[in-house]
Amino acid sequence: MKEKLSAIKEQTLAKIEQAQDASVINDIKVAILGKKGELTQVLKSMKDVAPEDRPKVGQMVNEVRQNIEEKLDEKLKAINRAARAEKMKRETIDVTLPGVKKIDGHRHPNQTALEDLERVFIGMGYEIVSGPEVEYDKYNFELLNIPANHPAKDEQDTFYITKDILLRTQTSSVQARIMEQGKLPIRILSPGRVFRSDEVDATHSPSFHQVEGLVIDKNITMADLKGTLAQWAKEFFGPNTKTKFRPHHFPFTEPSAEVDITCFKCGGKGCRVCKGSGWIEILGCGMVHPHVLEMCGIDPEEYSGFAFGIGLERITLLKYEIDDMRLLYENDMRFLQQW
Repeated sequence: MKEKLSAIKEQTLAKIEQAQDASVINDIKVAILGKKGELTQVLKSMKDVAPEDRPKVGQMVNEVRQNIEEKLDEKLKAINRAARAEKMKRETIDVTLPGVKKIDGHRHPNQTALEDLERVFIGMGYEIVSGPEVEYDKYNFELLNIPANHPAKDEQDTFYITKDILLRTQTSSVQARIMEQGKLPIRILSPGRVFRSDEVDATHSPSFHQVEGLVIDKNITMADLKGTLAQWAKEFFGPNTKTKFRPHHFPFTEPSAEVDITCFKCGGKGCRVCKGSGWIEILGCGMVHPHVLEMCGIDPEEYSGFAFGIGLERITLLKYEIDDMRLLYENDMRFLQQW
């Protein structure tokens, strides 16, 4: 028994001395002193020792246990001290170095312009609505008075997924969905991403953003449209901004118009921003075509309305005097941090 205890002690102390990790120390402790450990098994075999020898053997076992526990504790403290010293060495802070400034993020110019625009129309009682970017041809074209083989489909050449499903070319599709629900009156603003098969250049992209507005109610006239857009222009571009309506054609509105505003940079005198004309083309609009109302289940004899569409990137470029649309999406922090 004495030889066995001596062997356990020597082997265990040698393992403790070689240990370099706290987990190894724990494994040794379990293997020797645990419920099924070697020293514990020796204690369980005391019944096989002669009665007169048990006190002496018990004392030897306790001495071995105490010696092993002391070495385990001593080695664990040494390992922890070494680990702490290494950690302190790695995490040393040189207080003489300049501090690292935290960079706070901010809204993208597009998002800032959109929120400014939405704030104006929300103040007029409009509701912000959204719709799917993957849309049915029915809502994107047919219900907007653009049937198959219509020339406007060529102008809005887009990305088709199937014959009847495409990436929407305009957020007017949201207007068609809202009108189809038949909950009148309607006063909505529908911003979102749209897609057209355009080449990327300073003013075009296959993916960009539109903000479409729609009002349907009784006795809505062109005067309501002009007053609404004039008020928005003053609040968005400045109180001295004036608007000018030019006749145009859109399949889903009649009459239709393009809207110009006086240059917010030069006040209409002529400058680089307005190319010397004093006016800037800003959006398209018109009175909702009676046929569009009929296709969406609204009686054009009782209800009328107006619609307008604003290119978000266009007004962002104008408002912040940016001359290339690509700058908005290149993620160049040197550019974005200016706004």
